[in-house]
Amino acid sequence: MIRKLYDWTMGLAAKPKALHALGAVSFAESSFFPVPPDILLIPMVLARPERAYTIAMVCTVTSVLGGMFGYAIGYFLYATLGQAVIDFYGLQEAAIRFQAWYRDYGLMVILAKGLTPIPYKIVTIMSGAASFDFAVFVAASVLTRGLRFFIVAGLLRQFGEPIREFVEKYLTLLFFGFLLLVIGGFVALKYI
Repeated sequence: MIRKLYDWTMGLAAKPKALHALGAVSFAESSFFPVPPDILLIPMVLARPERAYTIAMVCTVTSVLGGMFGYAIGYFLYATLGQAVIDFYGLQEAAIRFQAWYRDYGLMVILAKGLTPIPYKIVTIMSGAASFDFAVFVAASVLTRGLRFFIVAGLLRQFGEPIREFVEKYLTLLFFGFLLLVIGGFVALKYI
């Protein structure tokens, strides 16, 4: 099953609509969706290394736009939709801690969390709920999301073929490792 998903994603990378799919996942991940865009970004860059920076740019722009949507959820709809997203992921206590962190370290929270596997949607929603300065939020999001996606794309572009061989050889192990990393991000939010 994992091999079929990988092959499907690699095939998708060659299609004209691949960037649209990546953009949709990247946008959604920054505001409500649990799957990070890396699940498409990595295979797409491996399949088309010459487009690495275009792929990273699409991922960055749509992630920031999704982050702005997440901010709006927190700012305008926290009591209803924002709280529902927080509740869905079981992150009520983490949300309370985030509110306290924003009072003391707003910009640093965004910068730190934007580069980590901790779900960015929590940062975006809580930034809005805390009424964090929107311009600073957007600037920090552009910086952190851009760094994250361009570093991944650049490394894959530079060292793509050996990485691709490694990924294909250890696909199942890497898939479950990545899955654990995502789950670990959610767990870390509960206990940090």
